[in-house]
Amino acid sequence: MKISIVKERRPHETRVAATPETVKKLKALGAEITIEAGAGTAAAYTDQAYADAGATIVPDAAAAFAAGDIVFKIQRPMSAAEGTDELALLRQGQTLMSPLGALVNKDLVQALASRGVTSFALELIPRITRAQSMDILSSQANLAGYKAVLLAANNYGRIFPQMMTPGGTLAPSRTFIMGVGVAGLQAIATARRLGSVVTATDVRPATKEQVQSLGAKFVAVEDEEFKAAETAGGYAKEMSAEYRAKQAALVADHIKLQDIVITTALIPGRKAPVLVSEDMVKTMKPGSVIVDMAVEQGGNCPLSEYGRVVEKYGVKIVGPANLPGELATDASSLFSRNLLNFITPMVDKETKALTINLEDEVVKGTLVTRDGQIVHPSLVQQS
Repeated sequence: MKISIVKERRPHETRVAATPETVKKLKALGAEITIEAGAGTAAAYTDQAYADAGATIVPDAAAAFAAGDIVFKIQRPMSAAEGTDELALLRQGQTLMSPLGALVNKDLVQALASRGVTSFALELIPRITRAQSMDILSSQANLAGYKAVLLAANNYGRIFPQMMTPGGTLAPSRTFIMGVGVAGLQAIATARRLGSVVTATDVRPATKEQVQSLGAKFVAVEDEEFKAAETAGGYAKEMSAEYRAKQAALVADHIKLQDIVITTALIPGRKAPVLVSEDMVKTMKPGSVIVDMAVEQGGNCPLSEYGRVVEKYGVKIVGPANLPGELATDASSLFSRNLLNFITPMVDKETKALTINLEDEVVKGTLVTRDGQIVHPSLVQQS
């Protein structure tokens, strides 16, 4: 079993799909590891550290792709139209393990199938107990929620906690977290640690107790639709227009009083829902800050811009391009452990070869292409 790790080339990406720690553990599984030179530099992992862990360092992406039967990546492969043709470096029979955005990147999935690549979309790992240690979305969202609060603090012209000084008392900031998944919960905890008065909202009823357990106040229209607003996989359902109107009215009143708003709401395979309208932004206090964590999928605020901080109506709106990438060392460490935990059950203990069990729930949830075909049920239904 030969595994390759290449340097990520998409803009704003600083993470790497393996660390010296996981290289050692992959070698213990019987794998040979090849790493492109400089792959971990932006995440503070040196070529020497990889070599000391037992990896072979090669000079470029072509050599790295060529050396592996299996390729680990942080980001989906780039096409020629995107500047660097990573797809052309993948060959028939090779296995790719990477986030693919498979539900929305249909052309990429078709291209992988056409090239005969066996591909696993890591963002589709099922939300089951056994797969928690493999869940890249949760591990990266945890760090993103933390970093979002720090970005808000950096862009906010006042302090977060209440502060009593000889010159007078400074009031604490008010932070509103919209969307209470993994990122939202970490944002609540971080804002609370910084001394802010925190409120939060989500359409899933199960989150109310979680919010309160972290010392924040829960804000939502709690009607019958709200009580049924969660999928079996733990994601938020898309709400009716009537509910969205009621919730928007409640949020509009609440948001006027906030200093910091952090939005985290995403629907898998769909454009991010609008949570903070332009009219709401107009009512916010001058100097307030919005951090739109969903900006890459269209944004929870229509005024946010990907990779930029803009000011509208006296409010700073932050559209971070890659929050986990701003904590590259820890983000790479967690991601690479997720990958290690993902591949370990697939390695035959006797032959040390990759064995794909098509009856395994994790495999069924993540396997996208195989033997020249698109095989994931969700994508087969759409085609």
